[in-house]
Amino acid sequence: MRTLMRTAGVLALAGLLTAACSGGRTAPPSGPAEPTSVDLTGQIRLVSYPNCDEMLSGLRAATAEHVTPWGLDTMVPMFARESVAAGKQLPTALSDTGGQSYSTTNVHEAGVDEPDLVKTDGKRLMIVNRGVLRVIDTATRQVTGTLRLVPEEQSWAPADLLVSGDRALVLFEGGGILPFGATAKVRPGPTGPRYVLVDLSGAQPKVLGAMTVNGSHVDARQVGSTVRIVVRSQPEIVFPQQEPETPEPKLLQRNREAVLAAPIDAWLPTYEIESGGASRTERVSCDRVSHPAEFTGTSMLTIHTIDLNGDLNGGLAADAPISVAADGDTVYGTRSSLYVTSNPRWWFGGPAASGEARASGAAEPPERTEVHRFDVSGIGTPRYVASGSVPGRLLNQYSLSENAGNLRVATTSGAEVFGASPGRSESGVYVLNADTLTQKGEVTGLGRGERIYSVRFIGDLGYVVTFRQTDPLYTLDLRDPAAPKVTGELKITGFSAYLHPGGPGRLIGIGQEADKQGRAQGTQISLFDVADPARPRLLSRFHQRDSGSEVEWDPHAFLYWEPSRLAMLPLMNWTGDGPNGSAALVLRVGDDGIARAGLIEHPAAPKPQRTDFAPADQGIRRCVVIGDSVWTVSDLGLKVSAIDTLADQTWIPFT
Repeated sequence: MRTLMRTAGVLALAGLLTAACSGGRTAPPSGPAEPTSVDLTGQIRLVSYPNCDEMLSGLRAATAEHVTPWGLDTMVPMFARESVAAGKQLPTALSDTGGQSYSTTNVHEAGVDEPDLVKTDGKRLMIVNRGVLRVIDTATRQVTGTLRLVPEEQSWAPADLLVSGDRALVLFEGGGILPFGATAKVRPGPTGPRYVLVDLSGAQPKVLGAMTVNGSHVDARQVGSTVRIVVRSQPEIVFPQQEPETPEPKLLQRNREAVLAAPIDAWLPTYEIESGGASRTERVSCDRVSHPAEFTGTSMLTIHTIDLNGDLNGGLAADAPISVAADGDTVYGTRSSLYVTSNPRWWFGGPAASGEARASGAAEPPERTEVHRFDVSGIGTPRYVASGSVPGRLLNQYSLSENAGNLRVATTSGAEVFGASPGRSESGVYVLNADTLTQKGEVTGLGRGERIYSVRFIGDLGYVVTFRQTDPLYTLDLRDPAAPKVTGELKITGFSAYLHPGGPGRLIGIGQEADKQGRAQGTQISLFDVADPARPRLLSRFHQRDSGSEVEWDPHAFLYWEPSRLAMLPLMNWTGDGPNGSAALVLRVGDDGIARAGLIEHPAAPKPQRTDFAPADQGIRRCVVIGDSVWTVSDLGLKVSAIDTLADQTWIPFT
């Protein structure tokens, strides 16, 4: 899912910059949105199937109602540009036994790690790119270990890392990834995302085991050495071959009959475990599958649990996974809770209804986001706690925040996507009881005619940015869960796609500047004074025309190093022909303003020597602070620079 969002972010950013050159956005709405009269907030109970026969009967019946003349009503996600805001804390500065401080991945919740392409423990830097895992010793600044994990022809496959001690889990999100050394022929068994466990303790990293699943990767979270991986799968049903000129009603009937004849194995998720040179294919058992009262049967969520430091005798998935007959595309985790939510999915033309409802012209269902909570406070398999729902759709995981026994959820309803009526959108924040996921309070009517571009919750305060032509930054008082309220509003041009604390009473916003017609003008970094929630103020801005940053859709690309009050982010420059060079932008953040400290640049990528497909150079992707140096990472290599002057110290090329 993160890979798709990266792609969506790049495309959306390109679209925004194209709009800046070609004419911009539609006219503002003529009036406020009409409030919905449908109550979409409430508790949902999950129920276990008593046996496989009842499970098969229920899944067949539900799926048959959501089949179309062309197959399953799987729908397509609405790819909004992923703009994100950090969670409750700054990136943590840690110290190893030598007392050297270093930065960690910018994550949503303290103590809950998230997959990223770079990890460090201060002594080593672990990087995965283009199918290769590299280990760099930070003292000698030398590559000490290299491990190719996929065949070179699959080096385009994006991957991320999670690390605990001397174990690294490499997460290949895409499907069809072959183990290094495998033949090009199709392997039997699952062909979806692949998760590889690597031992880092020796002179060279080595593979200990792997898991390949049927389905698509949603996300993963790590607490201690325990990793929870969320996967979404669809039933594998063979539909009759379509014949030309066949009427749609007949196609629909034939497909419905295929669903009603499908075996239980069509729905039960499968995964393959590789360990000790052997492999086995497992299937989630019926007694480990739950379902809500209403479900489509077209999607199954599975949570796999892997202990990175556990005994490998039982393979990677020593703890049996659990599944829910539900959809999901967003994961949010705390130390004790794992939330999986399902946004409404969209056909071109509106929210997806059943095949029969669309054929009959029935009214489209209102948008609703379902929320499922699992208890992950212990080791082993998660425990289901509760489910609920809220109106509208989430932007991303930063639209969720658990605090003092409550879950705050920010959503937009009626956004202008795929032909929806203009000017009818509005946003709101809903407060749910975290134990039951029933509603305690709400505040709605934010940004009418606009949609959410970023959200941040900090303790009892909330910040929501909406945008269409201007950028209202709303401040919210969430101290009373039964009566959350808006306390302030600041309108400026452009928008903030990511918000980060910049010291007491300060917020840093990264996004795009825009003119008064809403046309994007290039990267904008803003410093806000939010010491008085009733009067948020803009203190300072930095603007780089015709540029964009990965931070706008991936918060892992941002680093705020509080000891030096430096903000660092990758910056890609654009021309009418596309990307035109990148750098790491370093800004100094003061109490009353922000100023450019300098740029860090890598050597330009050489032109490909071959004419077939080769991965595109994405420029600098990450910035990491270790001791008195800044390490910048690109697909070409690592550069080490002095943190005080940004002077070049070492270049480590990737060969």
